[in-house]
Amino acid sequence: MSYEFITYEKKGRIAYVTINRPERLNALHPPANAELYHAFSAFRDDPDAWVAILTGIGERAFSAGNDLRYTAERGRRDRSGEIARFGGITSNFECWKPIIAAVNGYALGGGLELAMACDIIIAADHAEVGLPEPRVGLIAGAGGVHRLPRHVPYKIAMGMLLTARRIPVQEAYRLGLVNEVVPLADLMATAERWANEILEVAPLSARASKQMATSGYDWPLDIALNRTYSEQLKAAASDDFVEGPLAFSEKRKPNWTAS
Repeated sequence: MSYEFITYEKKGRIAYVTINRPERLNALHPPANAELYHAFSAFRDDPDAWVAILTGIGERAFSAGNDLRYTAERGRRDRSGEIARFGGITSNFECWKPIIAAVNGYALGGGLELAMACDIIIAADHAEVGLPEPRVGLIAGAGGVHRLPRHVPYKIAMGMLLTARRIPVQEAYRLGLVNEVVPLADLMATAERWANEILEVAPLSARASKQMATSGYDWPLDIALNRTYSEQLKAAASDDFVEGPLAFSEKRKPNWTAS
């Protein structure tokens, strides 16, 4: 598929997804959402891609969220499914491969929802995050109202949700919403460092860890501990399950195959 509103490329085991609508601060409309969904589906289904990095083009915005101008032009028309698949990964999308958000500027509304749907967030030091939807009569319905209270303390989350306040990434880092804050010039190199560190671990173990952590998050500990997880079963039945201890005993780097 050829893309108009995003770019998708692979370098080794890393897939790069870049929102490319700088004239709209990388805001997303249904055609861009459909392209993101296609790209992340391609990443999920590609056996040679093990980690993805999501970012936005330019220095101003990761994504300003929903393209309000597009929404205003169409009102309520033709918006079925838009929220459910906003940005491709915010809901109704299962992918146990790790995804890193490289937040290069504003991550507002759906932009923050998109970042929170990733597993790790690296942010440029000038970025701001927030869920301003109520200021324009909308709701952060693509996961924001549910994910934010799971990422930061409940009262902090409610304060942000009810006032639609946005915060600098330094505060987001202090609250635990962001993993690392760096100068913009270092953003992609830092995201790639994290990706390469992930590539050092067994890929099926990483996927099992993601599935178990996210799926078991809302379960009581005793139930989460005793559930059966599909990715855990795949990891335990893999060649990598044998390769890891063998490489350790032979004092060499393991050769992961994800098989």
